Amino acid sequence: MFSVYSVAHALILAAPALAPTPGTRLRATITHMRLITFQRDAHPEPGVLNGDDVVSLRGAGFHDLLSVLAGGADALDRVQRWLYDPPWSQIVKAADVKLRAPLQRPPKIICIGLNYRAHARESKMELPEVPTIFAKFPTAAIGCGEPIVLPRNSTKPDYEAELAFVIGQRGRHIPAERWRDYVFGYMNFNDVSARDFQLRTSQWTIGKTFDTFAPMGPAIVTADEVPDPHSLDIGTTINGEVLQQSNTNDLIFKIPELIAHLSSVFTLEPGDVIATGTPSGVGFARTPPRWLKPGDEVVIRVEGLGDLRNPVIAEE
Repeated sequence: MFSVYSVAHALILAAPALAPTPGTRLRATITHMRLITFQRDAHPEPGVLNGDDVVSLRGAGFHDLLSVLAGGADALDRVQRWLYDPPWSQIVKAADVKLRAPLQRPPKIICIGLNYRAHARESKMELPEVPTIFAKFPTAAIGCGEPIVLPRNSTKPDYEAELAFVIGQRGRHIPAERWRDYVFGYMNFNDVSARDFQLRTSQWTIGKTFDTFAPMGPAIVTADEVPDPHSLDIGTTINGEVLQQSNTNDLIFKIPELIAHLSSVFTLEPGDVIATGTPSGVGFARTPPRWLKPGDEVVIRVEGLGDLRNPVIAEE
């Protein structure tokens, strides 16, 4: 088990100083942001990382990050004006807070299977001709530092490092060339999977959506900080051992195609989380298989997005 400080420290290293010291003004509009959900008392609060501090958005009238995304341009303008001169009471040290999932209950958690060429090969499956889609339920969402709970009724729990993107505005039948208009930001995602449940049936969702099986975060990094999401190093380490190491340039279906395909079927909404698939190196494809076990510490790292760290415990 690692400390809250170590999680906050990983974020601090990646977080630019966005907001000024109270009493000063910024000369330009803030765009680059890392948005988090944190807990300092009994309830989670939305916030923005600012160097080694967190600026709470609760005083600006936002009860969660979903309300920021759903509020569109007006909400973002209010956030940016709030960050110009936040009250002292709304500033806390990042090292003193507990991180939660950035989006506590995403409207949808949509996952893409077999979307890296090397992973399809290690799974001994043909490259898909259309995206393979499954879902996780909001009850699976946890944040950085929260434990992955291994269920009593599964013996084959696995890890999957993924790049996730977060939808920022409502859309249906979105043209692929307009994909950037709909991506609010990016975050790390771990598609934890109970392989014994997943592979009993052709429908994968049952093995993918146990409680705690969707670690995400530590922050939503706004899209302007990631010029090319299709050229990012991605990997998994467990207890310091590198088990996945790849780059998002190996994606079969890239974000423009995924947005166009998904929105041709259903409406994408602000706060929807879309996990783009995992590279090779997953546990079930290893010899012998490498299943998650109590006491593990899993670190998912996508270039520029900080570290998503989660301890692993057994269900009581």
